[in-house]
Amino acid sequence: MKLKVPPPLVLIVAVMLTYAAGSWFPGLTFSFPGQVVLAAIMFFLGLIPDLLALLTFIRRKTTVNPMKPGETTSLVTDGIYRLSRNPMYLGLLFLLVAASLYFSSYLSFIIIPGFVWYLTEFQIKPEEKILRETFGETYEKYLTKVRRWV
Repeated sequence: MKLKVPPPLVLIVAVMLTYAAGSWFPGLTFSFPGQVVLAAIMFFLGLIPDLLALLTFIRRKTTVNPMKPGETTSLVTDGIYRLSRNPMYLGLLFLLVAASLYFSSYLSFIIIPGFVWYLTEFQIKPEEKILRETFGETYEKYLTKVRRWV
């Protein structure tokens, strides 16, 4: 499973589970004033790190394909990558939180940590291994300065 399922697809599956949880278990849903507005804010907050990371990768002319981290031509540590080693995945997490708020299911509080665990184990850790092999000491120093998620 490592590096086999594209992270956006993992997000889509998690969002579908969140929707299903709200639909199948209506007794486990919540509602509060401003809920849709908060969901919209979280959605747009999720787009920001994704777009900033994408633009940084394009500017540095390195791959944005998470399925092929071995094709990375340069280690990106500037811009949003000074705050998170995985801003694109952080953005996806915000999008999932937005969907969870919108679909209103308490079961989302199980789906969200599952999403983080899955991405960490099957996407991030394998990427880190490849980046260690590719960039060596430079990457090791980066690991000590910037956290994996935030």
